[in-house]
Amino acid sequence: MTAADIQATILAVWRIEQPRLITSLSRMLRDVPLAEDLTQDALIAALEHWPADGIPEKPGAWLMATAKRRALDHLRRISVLTRTHGMLAHDLAREQETMPDFDAALDDDIGDELLRLIFTACHPLLSREARAALALKMICGLTTEEIARAFLQAEATIAQRIVRAKRTLSESGLGYETPRGEALSERLASVLEVVYLIFNEGYTAARGEEWLRPQLCNEALRMGRVLAAIAPREPEAHGLLALMELNASRMAARTDAAGGPILLMEQNRALWDRLQIRRGQLALARARELGGAGGFYALQAAIVACHAEADTPDATDWPRIASLYGDLAALVQSPVIELNRAVAIGMAEGPQAALAIVDGLAHQPALNSYHLLPSVRGDLLQKLGRHDEACEAFEAAARLAGNIRERDLLLRRAAAARAARDRD
Repeated sequence: MTAADIQATILAVWRIEQPRLITSLSRMLRDVPLAEDLTQDALIAALEHWPADGIPEKPGAWLMATAKRRALDHLRRISVLTRTHGMLAHDLAREQETMPDFDAALDDDIGDELLRLIFTACHPLLSREARAALALKMICGLTTEEIARAFLQAEATIAQRIVRAKRTLSESGLGYETPRGEALSERLASVLEVVYLIFNEGYTAARGEEWLRPQLCNEALRMGRVLAAIAPREPEAHGLLALMELNASRMAARTDAAGGPILLMEQNRALWDRLQIRRGQLALARARELGGAGGFYALQAAIVACHAEADTPDATDWPRIASLYGDLAALVQSPVIELNRAVAIGMAEGPQAALAIVDGLAHQPALNSYHLLPSVRGDLLQKLGRHDEACEAFEAAARLAGNIRERDLLLRRAAAARAARDRD
């Protein structure tokens, strides 16, 4: 295994184990930012030792042991090592790889370690934007670049937001905590947003060589199901679950054998998971029963349900989808929603009507580096027979795309537009 392969393996293992490490250290230290710092120390230790010593048989256990050893060292340095910590240190020395479960005795309303930590990061003391950014960075392992993409903001802005949020948590003395009752309800909207963004990053990865990150999708789905169970009267919890279930039902059809993207209109609908579609429909029905049909997540779920209920692309109710996007745009002012509405209008009324909307979005600052704007424009131009312009638009989109699979797809579409021009 080359040095590059070892480093890639270390980063992959760490990304998987990071949430568990931070959760355990947060319990131990009652300090989420400090837990994140010590988790980073464990990564650095792996980068130093594994290339020379080899990858451990149980890399996750190695990282956990290293991180908890650093935590105990910290407790000793600040002279607050209690008798309990001494017992933990004795256990750690006795069993380096089989770590005790410090959390098994805890009884609370959430019942899920990762969700508890997300609820902690979503403290009302922080701004809504800071809560989501902090949770996505520290707990879910997303990079600052990936978070910036999710919020359509500059990477430097997101980085500053995360630093300020960590400082606020540290200086306030707020530790790892499990909110209950009203406190849990106050944080629910922010937690739903975090889970939503985790799923989106898994569904269409911002960066890297793979278009899908199924582990993130599955983790978000798991947390969504827990949230719907602990907040059974909250329509948006069911709306979000419906949205994720319906989108996830298409996962098997979204990539080819080589991992390349397959666009919605070209997917083999026989591969869509009908059981998962049914679960999504039931969750959406529950959101509507609770009066949440017009909620942010329920509206998106209703859009995806229109696709799920169509046996063929031609059977899709595009006027209904365009109308739902109109409702969504009235609820949330977002150029991305407007861009999606333009796509639906293009399918319902023709590409010329959609192109007028897309061209009107060209000067939106939030979309300056958003590759899907020129991508959608290229698709509309191609349908209008304006192949030269379509080729330029697809090439511009490819330059902005951070994901290698998506970039390759856009370059293929540019080549197809060029070939169509030559035939004409």
